[in-house]
Amino acid sequence: MQDNKWGVLCTIGFALVLTLSTWFSATAVATELQHALDMTAGQIAWMTNGVQLGFVTGALLASFFSIADVWPMTRVLAIGAVAAGLANASLLLEPGAGFAIAARFITGASLALVYPTAMKFIGTWFKTGRGLAMGAVVGALTLGSASPHLIRALEVGFDWRLIIAITSVACFVSVLIFLTLKEGPYPFKSAQFSPGQIRAVVRNRPAMLANFGYFGHMWELYAFWGWLLAFVAAAQLSGLDLRNASLLTFAAIAMGAPGCILAGWLADRIGRCLTAALCMAISGTCAVLIGFVYAGPAMLFVAIALVWGFTTVADSAQFSAAVSEVADPTLVGSSLAFQMGVGFAITIFTIWLMPQIAEAIGSWRWTFLFLAPGPFLGVLAMLSLRAHPEAIRIANGKR
Repeated sequence: MQDNKWGVLCTIGFALVLTLSTWFSATAVATELQHALDMTAGQIAWMTNGVQLGFVTGALLASFFSIADVWPMTRVLAIGAVAAGLANASLLLEPGAGFAIAARFITGASLALVYPTAMKFIGTWFKTGRGLAMGAVVGALTLGSASPHLIRALEVGFDWRLIIAITSVACFVSVLIFLTLKEGPYPFKSAQFSPGQIRAVVRNRPAMLANFGYFGHMWELYAFWGWLLAFVAAAQLSGLDLRNASLLTFAAIAMGAPGCILAGWLADRIGRCLTAALCMAISGTCAVLIGFVYAGPAMLFVAIALVWGFTTVADSAQFSAAVSEVADPTLVGSSLAFQMGVGFAITIFTIWLMPQIAEAIGSWRWTFLFLAPGPFLGVLAMLSLRAHPEAIRIANGKR
């Protein structure tokens, strides 16, 4: 299987699901953790935001030190998974709030060694079909993101310690899987660490155009994922005839998994830039439209939410794939880490911004309207990239 690219894709995809389950482990048991650790509502929110901030910090440091370009990728993946598992398992000690938040920060920083590195690793196995391959990886991550909402929707009660223990063990199992992998037949050139490398990353115009597309995409994505449940619940109170807000939230986020697969398949055929621009145009339009059906009709509200969920993450892998194709071959890992680090930093701001806007205007109804500029600006960035001469290197000339 390790000599078959599709077998490798399935293997690393499974390992990533195991590892990245720690990202959302505390979210799935937030209520139980709040009582067990005597945390305030603000502190429990940082159990999620701490991971985001840790990921940003870890990704930017990994980019600065060119970790994925200097060290063997399987070793980086394994070290990141071990650290994430240990940090996650430390919650079983039932520490104070400060320690718990720090543990979540370390979890996020550790995952920054895993996710960007895995995207580069996949690139060594796929020269053609890279968009589909990276889309499959993001699709697996999307299902993991949606799973806490399914647990809430089904009203299944678990001992929070069991969830933390299972996700920690899963992380350790992924270490063994990562160590069995080897790089594919299309390796990127190795690099030596130099502080000047980060300047080379940001001076690469086509890569930065792909990054600007990604930044617009991230302006929207995590704020939508993070606040859709609150938006739907508020709409119910305003007269929306909908029974289960959590189930719709799960369905909308989970729709992104097939969206990633379809967008990956499409990108390898008509081009990454066009595919990403199309997805962002649709998702941005959904951000505008959903406020108009806030109080119903319910079927139209559900349809817009599902289409939004399908398209808002569908293009995610294409930005990474594009960067892997136009970046300096010796700096692909650093370029991906930089892209994700800045992108996730943006999510921290927009996740914070949404409830502030809702409180300021007195309703959630038009809050998501403020997410629309991100994808619309992202469309402009990707169309500009498509017109750039270096874009001929993207998707085997399909741009």
